[in-house]
Amino acid sequence: MRRVFQQVDVFTSRPCLGNPLAVVLDAEGLSPEEMQRFAAWTNLSETTFVFPPTTPAADYRVRIFTPAGELPFAGHPTLGTAHAWLGAGGTPRDDDRVIQECDAGLITVRRDALSREAPAADAPSGLAFAAPPLLRYEPADAELLVHLAEVLRIPATDIVAAQWVDNGPGWVAVMLASAERVLAVDPGTVDLSVGVIGPHPAGGPAAFEVRAFSPLITTVEDPVTGSLNASLATWLFDTGVVQGPFTTRQGTRLGRDGQVRLSRGEDGTVWVGGDTVTCIVGEVDI
Repeated sequence: MRRVFQQVDVFTSRPCLGNPLAVVLDAEGLSPEEMQRFAAWTNLSETTFVFPPTTPAADYRVRIFTPAGELPFAGHPTLGTAHAWLGAGGTPRDDDRVIQECDAGLITVRRDALSREAPAADAPSGLAFAAPPLLRYEPADAELLVHLAEVLRIPATDIVAAQWVDNGPGWVAVMLASAERVLAVDPGTVDLSVGVIGPHPAGGPAAFEVRAFSPLITTVEDPVTGSLNASLATWLFDTGVVQGPFTTRQGTRLGRDGQVRLSRGEDGTVWVGGDTVTCIVGEVDI
């Protein structure tokens, strides 16, 4: 059966410089085995499948697959799916936000003025999702610090701070002294999900440089990672490293230019946003 399909690029306003996502927009009737097989075939970090919602509070329901299995939540698939759904003519109950149903619950996706005024499939959209709560949030112990240094192949003394910031994928965050040191990291065997962050100097391309490594990622390094940036932002806000909205850059070593916009609302909600563009529109036979 032919189904509406899009491939979008998330956290960029220019095609092919962000993190790609495959979206099947009318997935009713697909079995988990069929979805998994298609996700493995696309060979992207994630592929999403859109269904009617099962709760009246949501605008649609999404299932998120990597080539290896299903995820309850992921950041760039959340923004990319909302962008594709809006571009294909989806109409949210609230003009200002989209409510996505997934296995992690209901996720709010906030729309900026551009998204509301130009929902066409080929227009970039600025969207932001409300970061989910952290499942594990505590400093890394001494044993883990040693292991992180071994994985990243850096001296343990280079680690400024390290913290569990797990919101689902199992992230451990490592702060280095500078963006330059982050870009120099050449990891060895990666056996846990590690996010590395370091500050750019004033006037740089972003406030921080971020890299993400995980055994769950087929290419080991992820181009741009919404879930990691969400948990990093919580850590940076809570420790007072940042006080207001800021931007991170990710994907530089992979030839990408991902830009993630992060802020914290008065109620403490961390918002993770960026632009999304559509690269491919068509049909797929699954």
